[in-house]
Amino acid sequence: MNKIFFQGAFGAYSHLAALSIDSRAEIIPCKTFDECFLRASRDSNSKIIIPESNRITGNIGIEYLIFEYRLNIYSEYFQKIEHNLLGIPGSKISDIKDVYSHGQALSQCSGFIKSEGLIEHVRADTAGSAEMVSQTKDKTKAAIASSLSAKTYNLEIIKKNIENENGNLTRFLVMGKNISQPDLGNKKYITSFLFKLKSKPAALYQSLGGFAINGVNLTKLQSYPEKNTFDSYFFLCDLDGHIEDPKVQKSLEELGLHCQDFHVLGVFEADKHREK
Repeated sequence: MNKIFFQGAFGAYSHLAALSIDSRAEIIPCKTFDECFLRASRDSNSKIIIPESNRITGNIGIEYLIFEYRLNIYSEYFQKIEHNLLGIPGSKISDIKDVYSHGQALSQCSGFIKSEGLIEHVRADTAGSAEMVSQTKDKTKAAIASSLSAKTYNLEIIKKNIENENGNLTRFLVMGKNISQPDLGNKKYITSFLFKLKSKPAALYQSLGGFAINGVNLTKLQSYPEKNTFDSYFFLCDLDGHIEDPKVQKSLEELGLHCQDFHVLGVFEADKHREK
C-alpha cells in the first residue's frame, strides 16, 4: 500500500488534502515538515503532501526543505480552507473565552475573533489545537480547525466558516523520491525548478531574458538565502509549460548559462483551480 506523509495531527487540512489525493493510501502524520521530507527521501513507495502557500497569508515557509531534499513534484492540489470554531459538545459561543489554533488560521479568522472578544493562543497546528481542546473538556476553550477535526476529536462545530474571506485556498504539493512526469500532451502544465546564479553583477536580470524572448510565462519566482548566509541565494521558480516544449527548453538553456546550480523539481498538470 502506498503511504502519504503529512505534517500535523489527524484532522488537519493536510490530512483532508491527502484523503482527496488518495483515500486508499496509508496516511501517516509527522510532527514536523522536516520529518515528512526525511521519511519520503528514504522510502520510494511513499509521497508527501505539503502546504506550499495560502491565497490570503502567502508562503508557508517550506522552501528550504524543497532546496535541501530536492524531491520530485508530482502534482499540485488546491484545498479549500473553511475554518470552524470547535468546542466541547454543548458549549455555546457565549461560553468561549480562549481560542487555540495555528498562527495562520488565527490570522485568517481575525475579524470573528475580535468581534467575539476572544483571547488568541498560537499553537503548532489546527488539528493539534482541536485535540488539546477535546482533552481539556473545558467549555471556555475552543479551537479553529476543519470539520474533519470536529469528527476526529468528537467536538461540536459552534460556528461554521468563520474565516475573514470566502474562497480561501491553500496550494499543496505532492512530492516523492521517484522521478516521474507526464508526456507532453494537449493540457496545461507547470514546470518547477530551482537555480542558483553565478556571482556576477546583474546576473538575475540577464538570466531571465530567455523567458521574455521565448514568450514563456513565469508564475512564481522567489529568492531564499542559502543556509547560514545572506550573500548566496537560490531561486524557486514555476513556469507555464512543459519542459519538452521547445520554447521552454530554449528558455532553460539560456538560464543555464548563468547558473552554478540548476535542478528540475517536477513537471505536472496545472490544477483546474488556476482557470478560475
